Amino acid sequence: MENNKLFSSELTYNADAVEALSSSVVTTLNVIGEDPEREGLLKTPDRVAKSMLFLTQGYSQDAGEILRSAIFEKSYDEMILVKDIELYSMCEHHMVPFFGKAHVAYIPNGRIVGLSKIPRVVDVFSRRLQVQERLTLQIRDAIEDALKPQGVAVVIEATHLCMVMRGVQKQNSITTTSAMSGPFMDNAHTRSEFMRLISCH
Repeated sequence: MENNKLFSSELTYNADAVEALSSSVVTTLNVIGEDPEREGLLKTPDRVAKSMLFLTQGYSQDAGEILRSAIFEKSYDEMILVKDIELYSMCEHHMVPFFGKAHVAYIPNGRIVGLSKIPRVVDVFSRRLQVQERLTLQIRDAIEDALKPQGVAVVIEATHLCMVMRGVQKQNSITTTSAMSGPFMDNAHTRSEFMRLISCH
């Protein structure tokens, strides 16, 4: 089954995918001791199937294509920062959510991208089964590959329900990851400016 047939922007779902996922939800309900036939659960398998396809739609989207659709030639060489981008993803180890915010900056090298494309890139990679470390790198690398900027910086701060609801059950833990390149990595002043800007509220 091809990923690009699983989901479309019109919220129509591949019937075969919905049926297969629904069947697995029925099995899960039976295994945990529930009755899939009781009134409150009759439509749950279908709802969960469609929810899963929505939450993993990033598999059928191309971050590079999104960025390349709005690249403009521009002689601007100062930092461009989009911060506090909401993100929602699912841990690939337990398939429970993690959520938080991403801060993304780049220093152009003759080309800029439409600002709305940066949050969309965050969505593309977060709407997959993920680990936060890989998500951070994928966002950085996609921007680097499409724009060829002087440098890129990405910081993600997230709460993982696999730590809050189960396991160590630490309610207030926040995980922070970063990925940087170019001046953000090599120049202490540039990195310091980025960190100062994302901490300002």
